[in-house]
Amino acid sequence: MPATADERARFQFASDQSLLVSFGDKITRQAHQQVLKLLRLLESEPLAGVRNLHPGYCSLLVKFDPLRLGHQELQAVLEEYLRRLKNATLPDPRLVEIPVCYGGDHGPDLQDVCAMHDLTPKQAIELHSSTIYLVYFLGFVPGFAYLGDLPEALVTPRLPNPRRKVPAGSVAIAGNQTGVYPSATPGGWRLLGRTPMALFRPDPRALSLLAIGDHVRFAPISAERFAALERA
Repeated sequence: MPATADERARFQFASDQSLLVSFGDKITRQAHQQVLKLLRLLESEPLAGVRNLHPGYCSLLVKFDPLRLGHQELQAVLEEYLRRLKNATLPDPRLVEIPVCYGGDHGPDLQDVCAMHDLTPKQAIELHSSTIYLVYFLGFVPGFAYLGDLPEALVTPRLPNPRRKVPAGSVAIAGNQTGVYPSATPGGWRLLGRTPMALFRPDPRALSLLAIGDHVRFAPISAERFAALERA
């Protein structure tokens, strides 16, 4: 593909009606800032013929109407947007605190994770809850936010065999990511705890509790507090 106006970005024809804009191959917060700036710019100044925008860790997939736009035409317009990124600003991120009851029935994999890393449950919980995570993007199921970056001491592979059903609200880790299952679904991430908060709500104004660019902090709570919040 031809070089872009921003030498850190490159284009790839992803299908006959989609164009991928990538900001490198590594997952970094700097690359994600570029994704977020381009996303916000395209949302505030939408292009005729563009149907959907799908952000990822370090890329943005732009889906378009092939009867109205071509790859080269869209790329030329996006290059103009890229030239403006260096002057684009983003609002301060929203910080969302999510209460979590760690271990026990709510976090059946906590002990195994501790054994793999020679940690006590208290140490693992402190590591997980002392980090402020970035919402890189949402996917997999509605309301599921991919959060990073996990402390190095907790980086853990997925389960060799996924569970057929993970309870809604389960707080889990996989690789250097963490996340919360918004609904009961199959999953292969390791479960550390569970939150009583609803991550996906039937509210058309904000279906998902979390949005791309948000910051997230987990707050440990007791089983009694979990039960009280779940009843509320």
